[in-house]
Amino acid sequence: MEIFTFGAEGISVSIDLVVGHVADLAIERDGRTLKPLHRAPWADEPRRTLPENLPEGVVRLSGDFLCSPFSRADMEEAPLHGWSANSAWEVTASNALPDGWRASFRLKRKVMGATVDKVLTLRHGHPFLYQEHVFTGGAGAISVAHHAMTVMKDGGRLAFSPKRLAGTGDDALEPDPARGRSLLAYPARTADITRFPAADGGEIDLTDYRPERLQEDFVTLVEAVTSRLGWTAVARKAEDDLFLVLKNPAELPVTMLWISNGGRDYAPWNGRHRGVLGIEDGRTAVGHAASLGDNWLRREGVATAFDLGARVAFRQVLGALPLGALQLPQQLSAESERLHLVMADGRSVEAPFDAGFLRIGAPLAGMEPA
Repeated sequence: MEIFTFGAEGISVSIDLVVGHVADLAIERDGRTLKPLHRAPWADEPRRTLPENLPEGVVRLSGDFLCSPFSRADMEEAPLHGWSANSAWEVTASNALPDGWRASFRLKRKVMGATVDKVLTLRHGHPFLYQEHVFTGGAGAISVAHHAMTVMKDGGRLAFSPKRLAGTGDDALEPDPARGRSLLAYPARTADITRFPAADGGEIDLTDYRPERLQEDFVTLVEAVTSRLGWTAVARKAEDDLFLVLKNPAELPVTMLWISNGGRDYAPWNGRHRGVLGIEDGRTAVGHAASLGDNWLRREGVATAFDLGARVAFRQVLGALPLGALQLPQQLSAESERLHLVMADGRSVEAPFDAGFLRIGAPLAGMEPA
């Protein structure tokens, strides 16, 4: 068995047990089926047609997965994004709840000596996947991130919980024009995500995903110190829906955006990876060693790793609503088992939501005003 599927009323999720990726998320709402997650075009192609040196997590790239560490695994031997994104998981429990279904999975390998568990919960009538990852034992420290990906055939618009800073690292993802193209400036910083410095000296609005803008870029957004509920909303134009990613910023203080829109010309990308946006909530810098040492995020007062040894857990929520093309929220709040959205046009929208799941309310850990 490679794909494990379970569901509750109005929602189902499939997990690729070979690599632990969310292979599919389907939400039934208002007579529609919403499928907000991306699956790479080569993920179902024969392995022999792909480059031999590809990490298994890239071969089967889909949906969302746990990175531990995020990016380079340079503290213990592992592929890109660690064994949690590239190796097998086993089902340890799958049980009905009074109001839904819960399934648990365990990574067959250990990370820095720690046992890693994934707990996924679906609730009847809720348009959300509730995710928790738990590290037990181990030694040292680990950087972590989710790697949720959506796709837009004709672009879309983005909105976020308040951010105090957006920044790129030292090196562009694709600096060689013979292999691809990056459009953002590296390194760069700004407090205005609608005017991020571009490589050509201009500016790019990070809230506007344009299909004609071919690029491969990576930028990190730092949550405002005042934030209690962290969120990203993507209004997908052609898909006519709203994709939502929610977190507790005290656990995952950064949101990294991977903008992958035809910006890589080599295999397996071959210019066909279009309209993809990674929304990667994490506690990390780029690379395991960098996350544990000096890095630009730490200099901004942002925690970039969890200490291992005792139980470490963090949570994230993925979901979608059929709100119509380019309808974006300005504010989100969670209370009384409801998610409340205040839309840009002043309307209020509600959806059933486990308001206690993200454990919102604690001050941001490891974040102080710069």
